[in-house]
Amino acid sequence: MQKLIKDGQIQADTWTLLAKAEGEAAAAEVPAGQVIIPVAVWHAQKDALQQRTDIGVWLDSDEAADLIGADANRFPVLAVNFPLFMDGRAFSTARLLRERYGFTGELRAVGNFIRDQLCYLRRCGVNAFAFADPETNLEDAVKSLSDLQEYYQAAVDQPLPLFRRRA
Repeated sequence: MQKLIKDGQIQADTWTLLAKAEGEAAAAEVPAGQVIIPVAVWHAQKDALQQRTDIGVWLDSDEAADLIGADANRFPVLAVNFPLFMDGRAFSTARLLRERYGFTGELRAVGNFIRDQLCYLRRCGVNAFAFADPETNLEDAVKSLSDLQEYYQAAVDQPLPLFRRRA
């Protein structure tokens, strides 16, 4: 079973990430069990899926947080995808899901992010990390969550800037 980092701990990943459908999102088969589906599938099959409590949704880097919007807190898991480690749009999406839409559940980074980004992803509200590369050393990755101890700017995990915290 695949593992991930959640809330600073290495855990078994009990969720399945459903890939984007080749054809119409309405025709995509959503299996039973804990599954994270593309946002397009959610919108196409919302009437049939809204009673399920074992559904999460993932957003690709070119999909805005507005696509989930007010529905955010109906899901136990939301995920933001990094198709490439240098595509930073998911950082903004994560922060918007937390700050604008008040999402309080598991916010997961999936895809091709790198260990050096974990500390900053956490600042944006991400609390779970599912690396695309199964060979990633998760013990070392957990250590990188503490790469920096103090920040000047305000963020999701520390809403006051440094000058306000020192006052």
